[in-house]
Amino acid sequence: MAAHCSECGASVTEGSQYCQRCGSFIGSEPDGATGAWKVGETGELEAVSAGTDSDGSFLVVRSGGGRAGESFHLEDGRQTIGRSPQSSVFLDDITVSRDHAVLVERAGQWWIDDCGSLNGTYVNRQRIDSQVLSDGDEVQVGKYRLAFLNK
Repeated sequence: MAAHCSECGASVTEGSQYCQRCGSFIGSEPDGATGAWKVGETGELEAVSAGTDSDGSFLVVRSGGGRAGESFHLEDGRQTIGRSPQSSVFLDDITVSRDHAVLVERAGQWWIDDCGSLNGTYVNRQRIDSQVLSDGDEVQVGKYRLAFLNK
């Protein structure tokens, strides 16, 4: 039986977690804690540091594009997210708009604003136009799922 995307109705390949047409998440949420792992020298799984030992706010890639564990330090009060190489958070994939979203610090809190992207911006699986971010929120931009961390 073929699976279909709940957002656009396209047929999707069995076992896919994202729609090939619109990039919407269609897989099931994995059990347990989220983290980045690598295979160590002994063949055992080892936790990978997300590079967030310093204070501040970060976006950490949870999945998508083979970049799990990569982090982006949010500073200077404004960060852009998109497929444009000039973006502060550069996500090079067709499911990401050139100027997809912007993160803006307002009154000590980080807000994410969608910039009219084709596939939308999601926070905790809800499509948003503008929303304040809280520690641990999941941000989805195209096929990328990122965790917002505020230390």
